Amino acid sequence: MPVKNSAKRTEIGTLSDMTTKEYQGLFNAIDTQNRGFFYLSELISLLNTMGIQEKDPRLNFDPADLAKAAQLEVDHEKFKYLLAYSHGDLIKNAIQGTLIIPDFEKFSQEMKSIFERTTKNRGGHVASYIPQLARVNPESYAVSICTIDGQCLSLGDSEEEFCIQSVCKPINYCLILEEHGEEKVHQHIGREPSGIGFNGLVLNGKGLPHNPMINAGAIMACSLVKPQLDMADRFDFVLDTWHKLSGNNKSVGFNNSVYLSERETADRNFALGYFMKEKKAFPAKTNLVNTLEFYFQCCSIEMNANALAVTAATLANAGICPVTKEQILHPGTVKNCLSLMNSCGMYDFSGEFAFTIGLPAKSGVGGGLMLVVPNLMGIAIWSPRLDELGNTVRGIEFCKELIAKYNFHSYDSLTLTTSNKQDPRLKTYQSRIDGVISLCWAASEGDLFEVQHLYARGVDINAADYDGRTALHLAASEGRANIIEFLIHKGVELNPVDRWGNTPLSDAYRGNHEATIGLLESHHATK
Repeated sequence: MPVKNSAKRTEIGTLSDMTTKEYQGLFNAIDTQNRGFFYLSELISLLNTMGIQEKDPRLNFDPADLAKAAQLEVDHEKFKYLLAYSHGDLIKNAIQGTLIIPDFEKFSQEMKSIFERTTKNRGGHVASYIPQLARVNPESYAVSICTIDGQCLSLGDSEEEFCIQSVCKPINYCLILEEHGEEKVHQHIGREPSGIGFNGLVLNGKGLPHNPMINAGAIMACSLVKPQLDMADRFDFVLDTWHKLSGNNKSVGFNNSVYLSERETADRNFALGYFMKEKKAFPAKTNLVNTLEFYFQCCSIEMNANALAVTAATLANAGICPVTKEQILHPGTVKNCLSLMNSCGMYDFSGEFAFTIGLPAKSGVGGGLMLVVPNLMGIAIWSPRLDELGNTVRGIEFCKELIAKYNFHSYDSLTLTTSNKQDPRLKTYQSRIDGVISLCWAASEGDLFEVQHLYARGVDINAADYDGRTALHLAASEGRANIIEFLIHKGVELNPVDRWGNTPLSDAYRGNHEATIGLLESHHATK
């Protein structure tokens, strides 16, 4: 079974890292019929269910094998070969269900439901001040998701390329931070929300652009990107970075028509440039016209939603691309970038977005929206219809529904006890099981405060563990009268039977706990 680039063994997840028992468990989990082999298509189906695509570069599958996957038998020898020459940890974690979103199939269904509902929103209008953007199909709609483990979901027009426009600004900011450092960069660019439109002809009190997420700040950032190089090499450097951030996605390119259209309608951006030049805000020897041309080129980079989602996931993963495992950006750079995306990334809607959605994001007038859920995933949304502030209408609605469903808001951790939001990082039933186990343990220890906390979180006081043991069983067995009294006041079922036929009262008798026996019998519990 040949694999691509098989001369280089993957350093992570090779067979030497895996015990015989662990390996056998992986093989048997796929070989459900105990045939001593499975078809490659069966492994691919399992990986797909977990959000891992067969063309993921980490898998290193040979295209010829993929073409005959339904007939290609994988025995022990071939499976060991796959694990050794692919990213073995990825395959292992997918089979064991330990990727960052363990029930990716359920999560995908929820995302599809939100996508279908928001598709019906036909509010807003495409950007018209750049003629080429006005020609985009207003019905286009794509949502792509990539987790920090490389689990991917693509919905709608996710293969269709679009111009990223202002979504280029966070990446250019990252590049100049890496090149010059935070102190140097912020001698030329502020880091406060502007409170005005993204192309507003205004600077801060120091004569600097307010932040790198609006036009003035993005133009200034372009003046700092590899200024020692010629124009072609500077742009190649930026485009190469986008390729790396997106996992070398082939859709990343340049739209010359949009570039020409943007340059022809750039009076306001030229005005911003000359305004900053008048205030001596640019670094010494800056060529203003070249800087503006470079800015227009960066805004005219295009890609599809799948590529943008991987880029967002790279930011969510502290600068490490999920599908290549390459460290593209320094974690400190990403931290600073996400901070400004959170406060300034959504034009005049930034404050409301931070309040309502609570996640770093950057929008563009091409209809793109890059959303980052730190330490979890990146989301790319593309829908050309914009609201009056220049943000994608469907994209904003999708984000609102997402946050209503899941505990992704930066401060949702403060409301865990009162929120009904889901956490997709937990396995199915894990939250419920953890609650039952915690309740039973607290009851057995007589920890009334913890029992009260769990009750307040909505943990079912009648829930039982695998053996049918409830909190009342454990409290009775250990003679915890304070717990029993609390549970009785809360309406607990007094006579649950465990797998051995024991009730809480019979457990209390077995332990000879007189106070507990009296309390239960006074409320008519039975043996």
